[in-house]
Amino acid sequence: MTTPVQESRPARAGSPEDGETTGRRLLTRARRIVRHEWTIAAVVASVLSLLLNRDALKDLSHTLPSDVWDPSLNAYAIAWGGHALLHNPTGIWHTNAFYPASYSLAYSDSLLAYAPFAIIGTGPEVAVARYNVLFIVAQAMVFFGGYVLARQLGLRPVAATLAGVAVAVAPWRLSQTGHIQVLSYGGMFLALAMLARGHGVRWLRREGEEVPHRPWWALGGWLVATWQLCIGFGVGVPFLYVLLGCLVVGVVIWWRRRRPWPSRRLLGIDLAGGLLFAGTGALLALPYLKVLDLYPYARRDASWVALYSPPLSGLFTAPEQSWLWGEAHAGARSVMSIPNEMAVLPGFALYALAAAGLFFSVWSVRVRLGLATGAVVTLIFCLGTNGPADGHLGYRLLLHLPGFEGIRTPARLVIWSTLLLALLAAGCVAAMERDVTAWLARRREAPSAVRDRPHLVATTAVAVALLPTIAVYAEGRGTLLHARVPDPPAALATVEAPYLVLPMHQVMDMPIMLWSTDRFADLVNGGSGMVPREQDEIRAAVAHFPDQASTDALRAIGVRTVVVLRGWAAGGAYADADTVEIAGLPLTRQVYSDVVVFTLAPS
Repeated sequence: MTTPVQESRPARAGSPEDGETTGRRLLTRARRIVRHEWTIAAVVASVLSLLLNRDALKDLSHTLPSDVWDPSLNAYAIAWGGHALLHNPTGIWHTNAFYPASYSLAYSDSLLAYAPFAIIGTGPEVAVARYNVLFIVAQAMVFFGGYVLARQLGLRPVAATLAGVAVAVAPWRLSQTGHIQVLSYGGMFLALAMLARGHGVRWLRREGEEVPHRPWWALGGWLVATWQLCIGFGVGVPFLYVLLGCLVVGVVIWWRRRRPWPSRRLLGIDLAGGLLFAGTGALLALPYLKVLDLYPYARRDASWVALYSPPLSGLFTAPEQSWLWGEAHAGARSVMSIPNEMAVLPGFALYALAAAGLFFSVWSVRVRLGLATGAVVTLIFCLGTNGPADGHLGYRLLLHLPGFEGIRTPARLVIWSTLLLALLAAGCVAAMERDVTAWLARRREAPSAVRDRPHLVATTAVAVALLPTIAVYAEGRGTLLHARVPDPPAALATVEAPYLVLPMHQVMDMPIMLWSTDRFADLVNGGSGMVPREQDEIRAAVAHFPDQASTDALRAIGVRTVVVLRGWAAGGAYADADTVEIAGLPLTRQVYSDVVVFTLAPS
């Protein structure tokens, strides 16, 4: 008697068997993501940044890194971007500050890339907390971007870690902790890594290996590059020219090697991505060009650049925050007019490793010479007008390129010098790991515990190769101070706008702008890298407030309230604001413990 065969039927969608299979697949995929190298690198980068910036976590909502001036301005700009996206996207360039001037967001780097993070939450405390979080994320992104770029170019994880650490903790960064727009350059490295992956670019490859093109990675690279450009033109303009240079070099190499054309999909993505990047840059440039038309003195010509150009010694001088070199280099900084912009040491350990990488490296001789040439050229650019022939053979050449007329700090090009030095040094570390591994593996007199255990050999080689990374990390450590943001007077939340806060000063106005994030009412005060003539006129007009001339000038532009900060005005021109005679003037006065509020009658 024959036993009938039971036919197996596939589980129907929605059945327990199907659910179990789907769940198992999702779990397997989740495990792969968690264990993936990029996930591990992102976690390590975040931990590294948290360790370096752990003091920011002590009072996340009330302190800012470095000081309360430029960070307050940047925290305000980010908050304004989120507010404008929700309430008036077409007026995003016209902030509530600097009333009645226009295009005020274009007086400095816009930080629009961070605006989506500011959609939720209002008020100074939220703005400060948001800024601190983004500050920590920015440094983590630099490490991650440097690491993945080095990996994409063909380096092993240990050498790529050296590259990531070198760009993330270079000593010069310590003097820029007040400028999140300068420190937010990780997106540039990440975009380059994604574009390289999309186009099959790898400097190290096995004999006969063909690296495939991945068009969707190229698309991601263009999107990240466009996002990076939206942070600001201070680092965005050089990045634009770096991308253009990479394109030219890539085309030349492709033509000389007579390689086949990329696929239509990749060419289409490059065309669309390039147009998106260029179009975004053009749209972002329009408000800045408008500002230059309104205020021609805002152009950064050679005389402006000369004020911020470091001497040659600046390339070997660390900021005062450096734990290792800060005190030792005090004398060198004392002769610099603006030490924070002129002490731009990438690191002596990095210099030494990069020099060694010229002679001992996994990179080809052509790549080494290219990296070394690029590093030297960008370091010369960093010197501004103090470069060869007073900068005529250096940074002054860049002033003829569109966009550089808005940049006054040439030393910030050290970002690219640091990357090139890091890649050169990473090639040396990779060669060190390779040779140590080979030496341990073939050494006959080695103990059997080492000779017969390849994993132990690899671990030993990794440990040796990590020593330079530890040295680079140690040299980049420093003291990062956090300043407490002044608490806003309660009266500011209810005074009638437009309002003016006295004393009025370009730098002191920055935390006042931050205070206005509670409701973004029109505010006359404004502090930035560029001062519109309206601000100068108003400051001159209110020098003797309250008097008839100042009152008339304020009423003419529609100001309804003047608030005098009693603590800030002590000993100054407005110290007697609570008692000065105002009879006959079109205003009333209310005196509080911390402020004096003058309400102007409408004109």
